Amino acid sequence: MADGGIFFYPFRRFQEWSGGSTALIDWMESSNSHIFKINVPGYNKDDIKVQIEEGNVLSIRGEGLKKEDKKKEEDLVWHVAEREAFAGKGEFLRRVELPENVKVDQVKAYVENGVLTVVVPKDTSPKSSKIRNVNVTSKL
Repeated sequence: MADGGIFFYPFRRFQEWSGGSTALIDWMESSNSHIFKINVPGYNKDDIKVQIEEGNVLSIRGEGLKKEDKKKEEDLVWHVAEREAFAGKGEFLRRVELPENVKVDQVKAYVENGVLTVVVPKDTSPKSSKIRNVNVTSKL
């Protein structure tokens, strides 16, 4: 995708991977927004933190089992642990550098059926040119 004459390569924008977590991510773009879908099985809205960090970085963090939940599991014998969120290893952190043309103050996120959807609206207002002419004189 071209962005002001510069080739836009989204994969360089992923700063951290999920470290083997099930938090797989899809990034789609429509005419008016960027849409992220992240697998978060076993997480509810209170387990997930979505932030916009300095430098237009979308940060998505999931926390695994809380101490009281882990304590309940101490009496259990695990035979198979494929669903990491329930195996106590379900913490993840995903960071994506967003393009410049987004409205970071209007980001929305919701979780439903084990999928977190983050919608980042685009700023479609015309931008002033980044090129600025400087008057050249014979003396400063």
